[in-house]
Amino acid sequence: MSLVWRHSNLLGLAILLCTASSAPATEVNVVGLFSGKAMVSINGGKHRVIAAGETSPEGVKLISADSTTAVLEIDGKRQNLGMGKSASIPSADGGGNQSAVLAADIQGHFVTTGSINGTSARMVVDTGATMVSMGKDEARRLGISYLNGERGMVSTANGVVPAYRVTLNTVRVGNLVLNQVDGLVQEASMPYVLLGMSFLKRLEIKQDGTNMTLLKKY
Repeated sequence: MSLVWRHSNLLGLAILLCTASSAPATEVNVVGLFSGKAMVSINGGKHRVIAAGETSPEGVKLISADSTTAVLEIDGKRQNLGMGKSASIPSADGGGNQSAVLAADIQGHFVTTGSINGTSARMVVDTGATMVSMGKDEARRLGISYLNGERGMVSTANGVVPAYRVTLNTVRVGNLVLNQVDGLVQEASMPYVLLGMSFLKRLEIKQDGTNMTLLKKY
């Protein structure tokens, strides 16, 4: 007998408002380099350009930059980062909580770059998806042996399609790392990994305008 899982390709962003504390670490990804400027993503947020001598609201200061390297001061610590490189620096208070701050795009979707089993992936928050969900092509790129998973059927906007239930060793967004997360791979192509409720239910979520803060509960 086939199992049927609930899945949504639409972003049901009716987010439960909860109280979250500030991030205990700052993660910076360098996505563009120019003379005297760098394009970065901070704590999984949208890309922004900062100039040499400028400090972001999160406390990240660009010391210098050229076409190969950005010299950044993150929570008082200097880091030399090349294109596509990242650094995660614990805050001085040494807090143990994990959190991430996401920024909405122009359509109101919370899209970010995270990682699954250590490999980078583009993700979007979707409270309408039961599990962290992806297409078969993305699963193969991430090295997930989904054909060994439990086979069932998933209901999507394009009808009912075959899918496989898997366990993801790690899912990371910003400073958040969750282990042993239920995932779903459908035999179709998808533009993003959907961050569904198997991930979100383990977080406290606060939405403030165009920003969403995620705080790990367990």
